[in-house]
Amino acid sequence: MPIINSIITWAMKKRIHQMELFKKHPIDVQHEQLFKFLAKAKDTEWGKKYDYASIKTYNDFKERVPVSTYEQLNPHFERIMQGEKDILWPGKIKWFSKSSGTTNARSKYIPVTPEALEDCHYKAGKDMLSIYVNNFPSTNLFAGKGLSIGGSLGDSPLGTHSRAGDVSAVIMYNLPFWAQIIRTPKLKTALMDKWEDKIEQMAIETSKANVTSFAGVPTWTIVLIERILEMTGASNITEIWPNLECFFHGAVSFEPYRQLFKDLIPKDNMNYLETYSASEGFFGIQDQPGVYEMLLMLDNGIFYEFIPIEEFGSEHPKTIALEDVEIGKNYALVISSNAGLWRYIIGDTVRFTSKEPFRIKISGRTKHFINAFGEEVIVENADSGIATACATTGAKIDNYTAAPLYFGEGKSAGHQWLIEFEVEPNDLRLFTETLDKKIREINSDYDAKRYQDIALKMPDVKILPKGTFYKWMEKRGKLGGQNKVPRLSNTREYVDDILDMLNKKGA
Repeated sequence: MPIINSIITWAMKKRIHQMELFKKHPIDVQHEQLFKFLAKAKDTEWGKKYDYASIKTYNDFKERVPVSTYEQLNPHFERIMQGEKDILWPGKIKWFSKSSGTTNARSKYIPVTPEALEDCHYKAGKDMLSIYVNNFPSTNLFAGKGLSIGGSLGDSPLGTHSRAGDVSAVIMYNLPFWAQIIRTPKLKTALMDKWEDKIEQMAIETSKANVTSFAGVPTWTIVLIERILEMTGASNITEIWPNLECFFHGAVSFEPYRQLFKDLIPKDNMNYLETYSASEGFFGIQDQPGVYEMLLMLDNGIFYEFIPIEEFGSEHPKTIALEDVEIGKNYALVISSNAGLWRYIIGDTVRFTSKEPFRIKISGRTKHFINAFGEEVIVENADSGIATACATTGAKIDNYTAAPLYFGEGKSAGHQWLIEFEVEPNDLRLFTETLDKKIREINSDYDAKRYQDIALKMPDVKILPKGTFYKWMEKRGKLGGQNKVPRLSNTREYVDDILDMLNKKGA
């Protein structure tokens, strides 16, 4: 173990130096990524169709290759899953990451090439640890185990030519031996497909380990911690893991959960580091302690483009490259990658907070918003409102979702919020008013619609019984570390389904 730790530490110092280079020359690094991908894929079916061999500039690439959605690329993905080679990327592709995507009825299957594993996901994992060690040089992170809450694996839906699973499971299964040594639980446990059984077995195994860090989605991490506390009778998790020092979190905003984690882990020296990882790649890492924005990773197998949000949804949306972004604007993220994703809209929106170096915040999803009445509420607004309302009323949330309430039968329009609390607010009316006030402060469109209750009334907040979201996700077949409760919807699809489930249970 000391030898492995020494090797890891040396590699991290080297990587920090490389990151300083891409901070100094970001545009050159990004263009180098693009043309490396084009050269690699020029003899594929896609590369021949768009004559990659003759592309000399970014403008050539932008003008020749269309921006694509998952639905548009999916016929190619299906052929790859059936064993065809050299379609979007050279060779056969064995692995696919399964994502719940933005729809209720189907999963997305995203190709994961060996290059994407090695030069994107694994490289970013090393980057995450390198940044942490650089910020906290006295760390004892490698004196214990890193706990990872992952997903499950299975065959692809189109035969035996490929395998599919949550991206965390694909990554775990293919990890090098040295990474397997420093993680917990056992790989067999981490890849279990029945989520309830997995949590139980993970609690048994990890409660006996010297866990110094853990990584995962906040909601599922809370489920595991609470099961361990219930099983052991401990009052907080530091009694079980006294050397715990960092939570590497991502997938959803951490703001609504920050106070709850402080209660579960009452340590002054506990650190939190946000990451931006998705089925399509690993894009960003929080590189400054206490500053809640992420460094955009520019040399990790991704070439970035951005659609100004006002352009999104048009037949031929205008895209810009990194050099043309503006601080404070919302952009839909478009990527080309070493997984054979070409000008692919991943469904997230981001906002730049800095250009020297390029740092971002995730502002929402292209399909997760409420704009039924011109109010343009995005997930970032909702998370900020929830966090402020929790801080004001002593509440701690587990999960939430929101949707429009429409005009009709003499009723005013508004927004309905379904919230499951770990600790309910001491004053629900104050919670609701604070939520509303905060969103009005940060969203002028919402504020205008709320003026004197003319267009939109005060939000309708409903407290859900504990376990509601878990049961709802289970009903939809969406349990697992990569599946998340949709925060906002422009229709009542999710909200009505949850309320209907509760009504049937109470009937």
